[in-house]
Amino acid sequence: MTALAGCGDKPAGGSPSPSKTPDASPSASTPAEPSAGTPAATGSVYYLNFKPEQDEAWQALAAAYTAETGVPVTVETAAQGGYETTLMAEITKNTPPTLFQVNGPVGLANWKDYCYDLSGSQIYGELTSDAFALKDGDTVDGIAYVVESYGLIANKTLLAQAGYSLDDIKSFADLKKVAEDITARKDELGFAAFSSSGMDSSSDWRFQTHLANLPIYFEYQADGIGSTDAIKGTYLQNYRDIWNLYINNSTCDPKELSAKTGDDSRNEFLAGQAVFFQNGSWEYNNLVGEGKFTDDDLAMMPIYIGVGDEQGQGLCTGTENFWCVNKNAKPEDIQATLDFMYWCISSETGTKAMAEEMGFVIPFKNAQESPNLFVKQDAEMTAAGKTPVSWNFATIPSEEWKKGLSTALTMYAADQSDANWDGVKSAFVDNWAVEYQL
Repeated sequence: MTALAGCGDKPAGGSPSPSKTPDASPSASTPAEPSAGTPAATGSVYYLNFKPEQDEAWQALAAAYTAETGVPVTVETAAQGGYETTLMAEITKNTPPTLFQVNGPVGLANWKDYCYDLSGSQIYGELTSDAFALKDGDTVDGIAYVVESYGLIANKTLLAQAGYSLDDIKSFADLKKVAEDITARKDELGFAAFSSSGMDSSSDWRFQTHLANLPIYFEYQADGIGSTDAIKGTYLQNYRDIWNLYINNSTCDPKELSAKTGDDSRNEFLAGQAVFFQNGSWEYNNLVGEGKFTDDDLAMMPIYIGVGDEQGQGLCTGTENFWCVNKNAKPEDIQATLDFMYWCISSETGTKAMAEEMGFVIPFKNAQESPNLFVKQDAEMTAAGKTPVSWNFATIPSEEWKKGLSTALTMYAADQSDANWDGVKSAFVDNWAVEYQL
């Protein structure tokens, strides 16, 4: 699971402090799975959504389900970077979420006492692979509902104006050459190599989690492991190299990054101010459409850091989005939630919304093909024999580790000294061991 287990700043670490201790076993009134067709549940659903970028689509899908079945579905969306805190506050209320999510094994450690066993559920039977089930022994505590990819999104039109194509970038050395050449001609070209690597909380997850996945992944590969309680930081120099490339060939001065947001970075890219924008397949719908880009303008390429078989490297592909059902909810609400989940991944309305409106690849038998360009490119790379980079950042020990790394990266960006990079290394290596012990 750790090889599959990561959009945005993800829930991990920090034990909840509920006002009461949940029962160790499901309610005696365990709901029965419905037969196919009209849901039998008479309860309601409260879904605490993790993905702000899909809030509008989830609201519409919930309304469609209520219109079809009469079952009330409430969708609340946590602020970017605030899911764990919101869940901790909501789970102890009189009407807690009936459906929530964890990011993988580390996140599950905090919430497994709240998780209803999905091993006998219809939705579990619809998975295309058991690898997408989050298990604790024989108990199925969570089920992945989306597989995603991230990398460097490129504006091919600007890249061509600079005299290059994607075929010119097959390694970190190639990327460095292109980025630094664009910077040298920035005034002439009228654009930068990279959009701002904002370290505001709406953006820093791209670097203290998603970019940090690369040195974690390659260390795990080298050591033949899937997790560790003591990261060594074998590839931190490569992490420094790619971070230097981002922040020194950007739309803004590195000293300004602490105030730059995720919206700033996206808007710079949309305005044609930068060639490259690190983000994921979930960003597709924000980049295309009237007045924006067409598929012909865009591509997603791997994030190269100068390690391993770069010619054979694919996109970073996996999931850290696992649905969990709150076993402490009322039996009728558990049943309603099971029905809603199954409908989302099996009905024409649900699967179409997840594929087209949300841009999801869902790991279920009735999944519809996504029109998402980045999803298609990931499939093409995999079919061509390129190896996807797995999402190992779900093994990050805590949110505190991420916050410490974010602070250290921001300090280093403002003053790129060896002493400040030592602070990054300490935040990466020393804090990892400390947080795992906690």
